Amino acid sequence: MSRRPTIGILTGGGDCPGLNAVIRAATKSAIRLGYDVVGFLRGYEGLVDPVSYMPLDAQNTAGILLQGGTILGSTNKGRFTSLVGEGERVGIDPELLGQAAATVKQMGLTGLVCVGGDGSLGIAQQLHAHGVPVVGVPKTIDNDLCGTAFTFGFDSAVATATDALDRLHTTAASHERVMVLEVMGRHAGWIALHAGIAGGGDVILIPEIAWTFDNVCRKVTERERQDKRFTLIVVAEGAHLPDGGLVHEGDAGGRGQVKLGGIGEIIAREVSARLGREARTVVLGHLQRGGTPTPFDRMLATEFGAHAARLVHEGRFGEMVCYRPPEIASIPIAEAVGRLSTVDPRGSAVQAARALGIGFGDGEDGGPFECGGSSPSGT
Repeated sequence: MSRRPTIGILTGGGDCPGLNAVIRAATKSAIRLGYDVVGFLRGYEGLVDPVSYMPLDAQNTAGILLQGGTILGSTNKGRFTSLVGEGERVGIDPELLGQAAATVKQMGLTGLVCVGGDGSLGIAQQLHAHGVPVVGVPKTIDNDLCGTAFTFGFDSAVATATDALDRLHTTAASHERVMVLEVMGRHAGWIALHAGIAGGGDVILIPEIAWTFDNVCRKVTERERQDKRFTLIVVAEGAHLPDGGLVHEGDAGGRGQVKLGGIGEIIAREVSARLGREARTVVLGHLQRGGTPTPFDRMLATEFGAHAARLVHEGRFGEMVCYRPPEIASIPIAEAVGRLSTVDPRGSAVQAARALGIGFGDGEDGGPFECGGSSPSGT
């Protein structure tokens, strides 16, 4: 290793636009502060046998600002798994944590920057409790991490979903169809809500608001009476069915979380059967995770990366950078993990949608608009 102090960085969990912007910013900032930088490959797996990492410098991080994904790779299915289903967190094997801590010590790292969502930062918190000098960076396209107004990747996912709605609008109108767009959102409906409003959706179905097929069909027929013979429905993959169930594929085999997906097709079939209308489904899936980050996400990720390097330099371990508009700040990682930021059913965004006539399948369409409410992220 170099004689200069060294900072490590890793990216955990699912990929999203902006990860490379964090890597680039943290690397450039750390070098200017007098550090060398190494990036661990495949997330937390790179910390344990076989330890795998690569040096990061101005040359190999040049040009990655615009790239989706992560040049370091990531995994959310490896030995470091702290979430099993909704709200259930398990401890990492102490022996595994000890191996990771030993790697950090043997390499003489001044600090380790961990980029991830609730699950990945939960692992970071356990490493911190195990003596590893950790700094966290929040990342999730679902925007469901507490303590920060927005996470990078969310704006890019919303842009992708909004573009899909723009394209579906014209074909839905041309063929007088009901079009159902299924987007990501396991426990929180932020993507569906923001894209639904920005893309002119007619019905938005999210985990936070209970809905029924009767109310969804009522909105479709209401539009027909207004001579609007098409309807755009946006549904989060984690929206519960009217009977309270979740649509998913198989089980997680005791590790991780079940793979959600398929609720869009169920809604389309039900609407078609009840109303005799042609209904089609589009599932965006991982299209929301890939591609070039939006300018907002590039800016946010860059600020996060630079601030994370500064936190290491100042010895402020166990903290996570966060966005408190208009400033970048930090909070203890422990305050950010273990609880999710979800949509407030009475919040300003939902109220604005209702004021426009957008339905949420709960029979409260067209309710009064009230000022105030929670912040955009529910924090």
